[in-house]
Amino acid sequence: MTGFLAPAYGERSLGDVLPAVAAAMGVPLGTSEARSGLELPSAAAYVVFLVDGMGTNLLRRYAHAAPFLASLSEDQEAGTAGVPSTTATSLTSFGTGLTPGGHGLVGYTSRIPGTEHLLNALQWRKDVDPVEWQPNQTVFQRLGEAGVPVTVINKRAFGGSGLTIAAHRGAEFVGADRVGERIASAVALSRVPGSLTYLYDGDLDWTGHKYGVASSPWLQQLSMIDAEAEQLRDALDPSVRLLVLADHGMVDSPATSRTDIDDFPELRHGVALVGGEARFRHLYCSRGAVDDVVATWAETLGDKAEVMTRETAIRRGWFGPVTPSVLPRLGDVIVASHGEHAVVSTSLFQYETTLVGLHGSLTPDEMLIPLLVS
Repeated sequence: MTGFLAPAYGERSLGDVLPAVAAAMGVPLGTSEARSGLELPSAAAYVVFLVDGMGTNLLRRYAHAAPFLASLSEDQEAGTAGVPSTTATSLTSFGTGLTPGGHGLVGYTSRIPGTEHLLNALQWRKDVDPVEWQPNQTVFQRLGEAGVPVTVINKRAFGGSGLTIAAHRGAEFVGADRVGERIASAVALSRVPGSLTYLYDGDLDWTGHKYGVASSPWLQQLSMIDAEAEQLRDALDPSVRLLVLADHGMVDSPATSRTDIDDFPELRHGVALVGGEARFRHLYCSRGAVDDVVATWAETLGDKAEVMTRETAIRRGWFGPVTPSVLPRLGDVIVASHGEHAVVSTSLFQYETTLVGLHGSLTPDEMLIPLLVS
């Protein structure tokens, strides 16, 4: 696993954040969370600001564009995303306190067991009930039952979405499409004693996908995020803690570093369905074809990616404990890319081929996330 960073489940992963916030507010949620290695300073109320795509390495590398956040990161230890390092998986770990193998959102796309169809976890499907797909109680629900006022602030379009229901049900949803709306809403809600307010900003991730990290648009967007965080901190009462974090980082993947499945017909032999995403592929195999698929993909990709069976990835602890219902959602074969490499398919996932920045694998640039308390 040279070049890969294992997830810090139970210590400083996304699933540890909300239980740690609850404990810091004097609302412990149970013995399992009490074993978490993440400790946060106590406060009367917390505001948690999640910036999609703002990995720790990126923040430190381009600190000149985000002086406020970079100054906070200088003496605060980073956390990690889960596996794969992608939005749907990360936001669900954050919202439930569970590892991917427990909550079941195991990638951008994953197989709906018993079918030949994929669930796109960001777009969802009307025939898939998000509560059945992710039946575990969220931390938001548990906090609400404990009497904590909990609010999620996000773009209006995400209200009632499959991912919102799966990952964040139990919180009051406040729609806010503009930065000013988000800041004003968070400040007002934080005045309620003992409250938890969560707000999300996905614009940096979108910009990185389209233009790449370190591009001029991305650096400008990072500066805007930095200003948003600083303004939010200045507007909050000093008794309220602000926690800024991310769901994953990102790497740029130039066309010369990509393998298009369509160019290698042998890569489709024994593969019934291709899922996951460009940096972390789930391969669902025909009966009896797993060993041949591993061998063929490993030979074709060489040192560009790590190719292994699902069982090997589970033994490595990539997904945490995996429940029986989640097991068939994982690919029979897992392909995790090294460096800048990506596995694309022009015919199956044309939109992915247009993206510059990607994430999903286990490199430090993708896995390390800031956990910045002020």
